Order: sequence, then C-alpha cells, then structure tokens
Amino acid sequence: MRKNSRLPNLHNLGIHLRILLIVNLLAAIAAILLSKQFNEFLPLLAELSALVQPVLLLSMLGLYVLYPVLSKLKYWQGVVAIMALEIAFTSLVFIFINRFFTFESIPETYRACLLTVIVTAIVLYYFHLQERAYSPAIAEARLQALQARIRPHFLFNSINAVLSLIRSQPKRAETALEDMADLFRVLMSENRELVPLVKEISLCHQYLDLEKLRLEDRLKITWQINDMPSDAMIPPLILQPLLENAVYHGIEPMPEGGEIMVKIYTKLKELHIVISNPYAPKNNHQTGNKMALKNIKERLKLHFDLESSLKTDTKNNRYEVHIRIPEKV
Repeated sequence: MRKNSRLPNLHNLGIHLRILLIVNLLAAIAAILLSKQFNEFLPLLAELSALVQPVLLLSMLGLYVLYPVLSKLKYWQGVVAIMALEIAFTSLVFIFINRFFTFESIPETYRACLLTVIVTAIVLYYFHLQERAYSPAIAEARLQALQARIRPHFLFNSINAVLSLIRSQPKRAETALEDMADLFRVLMSENRELVPLVKEISLCHQYLDLEKLRLEDRLKITWQINDMPSDAMIPPLILQPLLENAVYHGIEPMPEGGEIMVKIYTKLKELHIVISNPYAPKNNHQTGNKMALKNIKERLKLHFDLESSLKTDTKNNRYEVHIRIPEKV
C-alpha cells in the first residue's frame, strides 16, 4: 500500500477497467437524460462516445505514464494534479476535434472541461469510497493475527514442546524460544506494507520448526522455490496462515502424518504460490478452513485489485491453494 497517497493505483488493470465502465456508464446516463424520444438515444450516445472516448483514452494513457510522480504527492495534491491534467487533455482533444471534425451539437471547450472535472471528481470519489470499504480488511488482518492465528493450542503445545527439550536439548529449546519470539513479534505488528517474499518464507520456516517440535516425523515439508524471484513483494502473513491451516487441517488429524508441498514460481510476469496438503473428506478439522482464506482474499484485493486471485481445489486426496499476484508492484 502507498504511504503518502490514497490515489488509486493507476498501473493496475482493474482500476482502468473500472474507470472505463464508470465513464461510459455516465455517458449512457447523459444520453438517456438528453434524449427526448427513445429513437434518439443511440445516435446521441454514439455522438457523445465520439467525444468522450478520445479524452478517456488519452487520460488513461497520460495518468498511467505519470502515476509514479502522482503517487508521491499528498492526496489533495494528487487530486488537484489529476484535475489539471484532465482539463489539459480535454482541451487538447476538443481543439483537435473543432479543427478537423464537425458535430451538430459539440459543447464549447470550457463546458467540456467543466464536465470532465465533474466526471473526474465522481470517479475519484468512487475509489475513495472503495478504499474506505476495504480498509477494515487491514484491521481484520491484524485482529485475526492476534486472535485466530495465535490459537491457544498452538501456543500451549509449543511451550510444552520447548519445556520437554530444556534438559535434554537446551540449545534446541533456546532456538525454539527465539523462533517463537520472532513469530509473535511479526504476528502482532501492524502488517500494512508489502514485505519481501524471502522474509515471509523465513517466518514460515520458523513456524514450521516449532510445529516439528511436537509433530516430529509426522510433518514433512517440500519446498519447490528454486524459480522464486528473490525481489518479489507480497502482503505479510499470506503464507504462514495457509501453512497453519495445512498443518491443522491436513497433518494433525492423520496418525501417520503427511507432506505439505509449497511451490513458488513466476509465469507471464505473475508470481504463483501453490500450497497443498493431505485432504480427508470426513475430517472434522476441515471446518473453519474458510476464515483465513476469506481474510487473505480481501487483503489481496486491497493490494492488487483484479490483478490477483486465490483459488482452492481438491484432487487426488490433496487440498490445494493457488495464489496469483503481480511479480512487480
């Protein structure tokens, strides 16, 4: 997320798709209101579109190019800058249209600029409301990190596992306590910003080391991360809750244990994270598995909009979670 600006991410495909839909919907509404008869609607909409689309496409292209600069501004400065740019784009398009084309009812340039400012204000207000709607996902993420993620049984079992090692393996017990401290420190932090993927994996290793203290050979982990991009940035606490679910729902109920597989790779400039664990359809531990998934979906949408996805699948007696996010943010 951006620290200094609440402007929409103008490098995001989902944002541009919403801008297209909102502006064209407003054009259609305007055509309906200006049509005296039903048969006037389509010709009027076509004429409005011929004026709106060049401004819209030029604006989207210009804002995409200038977004790195706009994102560094304070919110109100960014809004003013976008308004000024929209007025400039509209003026350029209308000067060009007035010179080379003829329309029956083309508005004067100053009126077109005023309409552009109104439409831009509506679009920015929509994204402002959208951000406010999804902002609780951050608070929920922290709340679940403090409550749902730190299950009493996990804390209790981890402490007991450490206590059992103090006399026989004091060095291992000391390492386990350090891992617990690091893990809880991360879980109780704000967790607002994206973090390096390698940092999240390091946290997962610490968590799994603690689980191995009590599950021992029942817990097997296979990491397929040789093709992982080292500089990828992801929302924090994306992998650890999924691994916790995999342990709780997939490994604990099985007396013989099982294998958790983690595969991370890139494809078509996208980062793919696949986590799978054994699946027993009649297992009561499967209940409640959706809470973490819902939370992660909301945070992915908050950070990446339509450029991310989280899908689950069950096949060959294994439960699989597949996350897709942009490789570069």
